[in-house]
Amino acid sequence: MGMLTEEKSQIYDTLGVEWARVQLRESFEEVASLNPDLRIEQEPNGEFVFMSPTGGESSSRNAEITWQLSGWTKQFGGKCFDSSVVFCLPDGSRRSPDASWIAMNRWKELSSEDREKFPPICPDFVIELRSISDRLITLQAKMVSYIQNGVRLGWLIDPFLKQVHVYQPGISPEVLSNLETVSAGDVLPAFVLDLRAIWQPV
Repeated sequence: MGMLTEEKSQIYDTLGVEWARVQLRESFEEVASLNPDLRIEQEPNGEFVFMSPTGGESSSRNAEITWQLSGWTKQFGGKCFDSSVVFCLPDGSRRSPDASWIAMNRWKELSSEDREKFPPICPDFVIELRSISDRLITLQAKMVSYIQNGVRLGWLIDPFLKQVHVYQPGISPEVLSNLETVSAGDVLPAFVLDLRAIWQPV
């Protein structure tokens, strides 16, 4: 399968790179298994989305976020996931948040087979971290899609503008600027993300 010849032309601007989007005959599982090094998602209409790999600083920031969320999960419960997971959402899309969490009672409702594959479940909480190649408007649309699929709380973290965009059902997105910490409230009680390492990675 000639992946590179199938990709549409990418659109560049000062805010980042538009992800390549194509229609393919193969299933998501087939495309993912044949291209394990690519970051791939899928839209509800079946369109495949090929995203740019992250750079060193973005990867370091993401590791810090996952480490903090994992630490909270070990203490308070649930299931924490890094950016390598692919969730099959109710609208038919496949998404890979940079970090995510699911309440344990919901996770246990899945069969062991479903847990081992691409889980057919929408996370309760997701975090998307903007990298230098990401267009903000594209990530904002992705966050809206998460909420429409059942996410209870979503954070879009922009380390370049030092902003956290907060998404919740039935509430307009809120943009928080220049914070040192951000709290997950009732969705993940007592989870407070320390943003200082995100704004200024070592």
